[in-house]
Amino acid sequence: MTIDWNAIVKTYDVRGLVGSQLTPEIVTALAAGFVDELGAAGQDVVVGHDMRDSSPEFADAFAEGAQVRGANVISIGLCSTDESYFASGSLNAPAAMFTASHNPASYNGIKFSRAGAKGISLDTGLAAIRDRAIAYLANGIEEVDQPGTFRDVHILSDYAGYLRSLVDLSGIRPLKVVVDAGNGMGGMTVPAVLGNAADLGALPLEIVPLYFELDGTFPNHEANPLDPKNLVDLQKAVVEHGADIGLAFDGDADRCFVVDEQGNPVTPSAVAAIVARREIARVRAARPDADITVIHNLLTSRIVAETIIADGAKPHRTKVGHSLIKDQMAATQAIFGGEHSAHYYFADFWGADNGMLAAMHVLAEFGAQDKPLSEFAKQYNPYFMSGEINSTVSDVPSAKARIQAAFADRAGIEEWDGITITGTDASDWWWFNVRASNTEPLLRLNVEAKNESVMAAIRDEVLALIRA
Repeated sequence: MTIDWNAIVKTYDVRGLVGSQLTPEIVTALAAGFVDELGAAGQDVVVGHDMRDSSPEFADAFAEGAQVRGANVISIGLCSTDESYFASGSLNAPAAMFTASHNPASYNGIKFSRAGAKGISLDTGLAAIRDRAIAYLANGIEEVDQPGTFRDVHILSDYAGYLRSLVDLSGIRPLKVVVDAGNGMGGMTVPAVLGNAADLGALPLEIVPLYFELDGTFPNHEANPLDPKNLVDLQKAVVEHGADIGLAFDGDADRCFVVDEQGNPVTPSAVAAIVARREIARVRAARPDADITVIHNLLTSRIVAETIIADGAKPHRTKVGHSLIKDQMAATQAIFGGEHSAHYYFADFWGADNGMLAAMHVLAEFGAQDKPLSEFAKQYNPYFMSGEINSTVSDVPSAKARIQAAFADRAGIEEWDGITITGTDASDWWWFNVRASNTEPLLRLNVEAKNESVMAAIRDEVLALIRA
């Protein structure tokens, strides 16, 4: 078969259709390239996987390739992506996580980490791993003199205990929480962290489970809470059960979305602002004179940076991207980072992202006061956002040129991670960003404004230009 390596090795991970793009042979070659590129012969390498039907076979194929090149495989079995980061961080070992995140069941992929849960992207090693794998697939993989070992390690209880040590929920008011795991890995991690499946103390939380059965065919809905249609079941259940809050996790459970007691979404930007406030306060209490940096990507609401500044810390704006933000967390010594896509990064979690930890912070802050979530969250959602709107575009440069020409005389234009265009009236401000997807033939539009009608007008105008 002809392999289009550029189609499966993305900017931040490996992802492709099972069988036609991603096969056990390709995975074995990637494992060998991973071990060689990281110099991991004679060292531990963590391998974990989600609940997709193809994931166990791929994890086994990876273990084979890694052992042939001398790595000692630590298999953590079924896990969420942030569990694999926990293993990589706590064991100080490189890791490979088999998941296609929120993609449909026909896909699978690999998220790689260096030791200490550090990210790997095309620019920081993934391209070299790909090139080594190409050679190994063509020429075969030579076994080293001392092949690696294999052992199973169970980390779920340690993972749950570590998160409990970071956020104390024992003293909050009782909350009824509906959780939609989408048949993904949240069905395993939520009972361990927020329940008593890991033999930890009971929390004042009544968990109402939706789709906790691990099923990589996703029989109820796609495990992609970023798409509003996949939140409908959670929204209905929160209202029907009279719950205080609803949580939705994606397939590999590293992202968490929040809805209030009325079933309305609490934006990822609002969550980022809430968590930023808590993390700044925690560090400030321990180190009153500390210089504190908090990262946010360029697509989060203005309220995120405003909250960071109001609480005496420095906001650091970045481009969008998982591995990039991990690198920026380390470079700036940031204590926390938030993305519009509901990825949340924590210095206390090796700079890696963890949706469960973000959810715990929200539960802690919300549960420490008496207002309903709809009222409590208002302060973190004062502006009007379009949400991310995707358009399939065959000629991306032409679409961008049309937009720039239309706004050239009435706005500031910044070409950085796509194009960001900002209105010049500071009293009635607006901005929007248009950027190409790294993985699909899409242009992504995000708009925010102080005024709802202005946001709608800008949104509609830009969409017409994109889709012309």
